[in-house]
Amino acid sequence: MLGMNEAQLRQRIAQLEKENNRLNRRNNFLEEQFRLAQQKQFGASSESHPGQGELFNEAEELVAEVSEQETISYTRNKPKRKPLPTDLPREVVLHDIDDADKVCDCCDNALHKIGEDKSEKLEFIPAQVKVIEHVRPKYVCRHCEKNGTSTTIKQAPVPSSIIPKGYATPSLLSQLITSKYQYGLPLYRQEAMFKQYGIELSRQTMSDWMMKCAELFKPLYDRLHEIILEQPVIAADETTLKVVKEDKTKCYMWLYCTGTDSPDNRLIDANIPNIVLYDYNISRAGKCAVDYLRGYQGYLQVDGYVGYEQSQATLVGCWAHARRKFTEAKTAQGKKPSGKADWALNHIQKLYRIETLIKDKTIAERYAIRQEKALPLLEQLKQWLIKSKQSVLPKTKLGEAITYCLNQWGKLTVYPNDGRLNIDNNRAERAIKPFVIGRKNWLFSNTAKGADASAILYSMIETAKANGLTPFDYVMNVLTHISQGDVDVEKLLLWRQDLS
Repeated sequence: MLGMNEAQLRQRIAQLEKENNRLNRRNNFLEEQFRLAQQKQFGASSESHPGQGELFNEAEELVAEVSEQETISYTRNKPKRKPLPTDLPREVVLHDIDDADKVCDCCDNALHKIGEDKSEKLEFIPAQVKVIEHVRPKYVCRHCEKNGTSTTIKQAPVPSSIIPKGYATPSLLSQLITSKYQYGLPLYRQEAMFKQYGIELSRQTMSDWMMKCAELFKPLYDRLHEIILEQPVIAADETTLKVVKEDKTKCYMWLYCTGTDSPDNRLIDANIPNIVLYDYNISRAGKCAVDYLRGYQGYLQVDGYVGYEQSQATLVGCWAHARRKFTEAKTAQGKKPSGKADWALNHIQKLYRIETLIKDKTIAERYAIRQEKALPLLEQLKQWLIKSKQSVLPKTKLGEAITYCLNQWGKLTVYPNDGRLNIDNNRAERAIKPFVIGRKNWLFSNTAKGADASAILYSMIETAKANGLTPFDYVMNVLTHISQGDVDVEKLLLWRQDLS
């Protein structure tokens, strides 16, 4: 650097070092993004932490502290085939020896039966389609006809129909609804399936039927909406939806659920019903949640989206989201040492290990154990986050993970204060997943009205599943009751399984 004095040279070196540091930070950022993109495209989707296996020795320690009489063991069970349901129709095929062989080869005396062996095979009977032809004879008085007297034609009334002047039956409609909303089968594929039977059933006709069925289910949906707002804890989530005839590029399907997603897991509070409700909106604005929750002031378990803060609920954070941030940070660092990310992941895993141990406890027991075991761990983690924030660049993935946790700390530390709460929002994420999977098949809704109908029908399917009901049977039974004029909403609630 000819012509520069010493001061100018130092200034120029400082400028170059500053530029070099900026380029290094930019390079590190791009490397992180590249590794995350590779992980998303080609890596495993599981968020389990490799170090969590090393924490299994802590389980014994925690169990011993919780109760000296309790023990826990981790054994690998061999897969065992479950027996076939006993309520399935059964056809018994007897494989017996000939009568001539039922004598002893030594003494020719008759053999007697000492037992038998049984084995089961599962037979599949393809779907059958049939036409139910309703015949209504007409009757008139011949004597009055001959005398020229006016006569009355007598005939049985028109049978009730779920779709007036249509040939759809509750069973057919239930098949269409569950095929699309439970198994993600678009209407155009169902149209092709019916053609195999020689039936021309257009997707437009099926679409109209879906809309009419959603209208029939609307009173039941509204009642479930009222009930869910009476519950102490609601989990919420939202995902994008493409609606063709909307100005917005992205619309949203919001989800609200309560209870559990498994009818066998009601140990926390069996009085809380399992409800899953979808709500279509054209935006992700917090007002959408505010309008749906109608002043709800209970616990609302959510991710870190700020829109929920507009509600009057007490927000409960999600440790699965916090853990995911550190998992991304570990992935972004590639082969570089990831000590801080590993420390955070190991510490969060300790919190989850406590949840594993208390999952079968009562509400009071869950609260007490969390207060004793989880609160000290949370305080340790908080101090570590504050200290680490001072030495980690904020725009790195690790810096973002630390900042996220500190910003969400008030919500992330609510769950130990009530035994009814969960450590994360996985309940809502699991509940919204069927919609996300179905969206990959049918891609979009055509109109807002269609999206609203989808929200109602998805709600019926997923709530039926959460209550251990077979969605096809439940939808068919409800439609049958409605077609017969039975619109008692309380009787048709999904946890009332007796619909006879």
